[in-house]
Amino acid sequence: MKVLVTEPLSDAGLELLGRDFQVDVRLELADGDLKQEIAPYDALVVRSQTDVTSDVIAAGENLKVIARAGIGLDNVDVEAATRRGVMVVNAPQSNIVSAAEHTIALMLAQARNVPQANDDLKSGRWDRAKYQGVELQGKTLGVLGLGRVGALVTQRATAFGMRVIAFDPYVPKERAKEMGIELMPTLEALLVQADFISIHLPRTPDTERLIGERELALMKEGARIVNTARGGIVDEDALAKAIEDGKLAGAALDVFEAEPTTDSPLFEFDQVVVTPHLGAATAEAQDKAGAAIAEMVRLALSGEFVPYAVNVSAAAEVTETVRPFLPLAQKLGALVTGLAPGAVRRVEAQYLGRIAESDTRVLTLGVVKGVLSGVVHEPVSYVNAPTIARERGIAISETRSTVSSDYVNLIHVRADTDEGPVSVAGTLVGKRNAERVMQVNDYDIEMAPARFMLFFTYIDRPGIIGKVGTILGEHQINIATMDVGRPTRGGTALMGLTLDSPVPADVIERIRADIEAGPARFIVLPD
Repeated sequence: MKVLVTEPLSDAGLELLGRDFQVDVRLELADGDLKQEIAPYDALVVRSQTDVTSDVIAAGENLKVIARAGIGLDNVDVEAATRRGVMVVNAPQSNIVSAAEHTIALMLAQARNVPQANDDLKSGRWDRAKYQGVELQGKTLGVLGLGRVGALVTQRATAFGMRVIAFDPYVPKERAKEMGIELMPTLEALLVQADFISIHLPRTPDTERLIGERELALMKEGARIVNTARGGIVDEDALAKAIEDGKLAGAALDVFEAEPTTDSPLFEFDQVVVTPHLGAATAEAQDKAGAAIAEMVRLALSGEFVPYAVNVSAAAEVTETVRPFLPLAQKLGALVTGLAPGAVRRVEAQYLGRIAESDTRVLTLGVVKGVLSGVVHEPVSYVNAPTIARERGIAISETRSTVSSDYVNLIHVRADTDEGPVSVAGTLVGKRNAERVMQVNDYDIEMAPARFMLFFTYIDRPGIIGKVGTILGEHQINIATMDVGRPTRGGTALMGLTLDSPVPADVIERIRADIEAGPARFIVLPD
């Protein structure tokens, strides 16, 4: 079998691959015409530079596995690979220690003016007074995102004698307490207290410009920001203005909104320490990534169990009875998270009807993957989902019953949260196995899950549907479907909508006010 490597891989990884396969290292193809060269290869190994598009995958006649030597998969069309039965694997734990250590390194370098003093002394100037810094001990570190990197940073910061607070709405209070962290109820509560802020979030539509002019204004005078996660989460122009005005004492950045970059207004400030995306740039991280990817490729091409497969349809043995329910199970899990008023503590997946006669464990993995996707700060696969759930203190259970009074098959997902339970149920209908959500929080409702969904409860009375439609129409938001569930006439009703575009928060608040609705839940399901 033949393996194509288009980006630098550690010697350890190449050696391991070479023991079992013919390995061709073609670095010029990272930016070249990969589609014309991929056909003979059984496996493709990339990092972040190579775009593995649907066209490349379609041209890979022999392709069985795509391996990303790192965490992210932004450059791999996972959906296209899954459709073709091509397994996609990554190395999600390879660089977490390196990223956490780089965070601490940047924090110390900024606090003690290390780069500036180094440059000055090497230029022949001995100026001790100019580079007086601050200690970390006794300072408050605010961590945004308690994924694996964020958790490691908190451990190291605690060793420096820092008080650590964090904001992550998807981490239970008990889990944070076990880590010795004070969990903040809101981002604002963290911003007003922190002397240092360290960011460990993925870049998503929800986190883009999360730290902007308003958020920077809330921060303490003389506070500092460290970002080794993803560029674009901090508004760089607003950050430069806050430093220029003296509001902040500085920043330390490893990532930028546009990369590579060699020109930024932030580069003009001595109190800003920058590095060119070096979070994973250690010999150890590269060796770990190379070795892990080599092992994943070996297992995949040998037809064995693959721990870091991210597309289970291509990676696991799933019966034809169960397979059609996998996407629905994941969507139901994501819906539960979107509906949850607080951090999820326990998830129960219940299978009713004929489907209960099958092995449904992979469906439960799908539910858990859906629960976690979009709320944890690392890739979630069907295989690593239980581990991540366990690390976050989320208990998982599964029950089956062949008795189902209303449906041939039904998946019911319940989650216990800090603020109370939430539940959804769904099934497949028709010859094409169309997905349907049949219950939301015990309200009977029938709707197809969609990318953008909006739910709210209100007192059932005439004119409500018209008001909702009018307000959304005024803001050019098209309703794809609408359904209402109500146990009794004139009682509390639940309205569910699927929409063609996102709904701004102010529009949701206007709807709530106009119809006197309870809390609304706007949900964006993962692609």
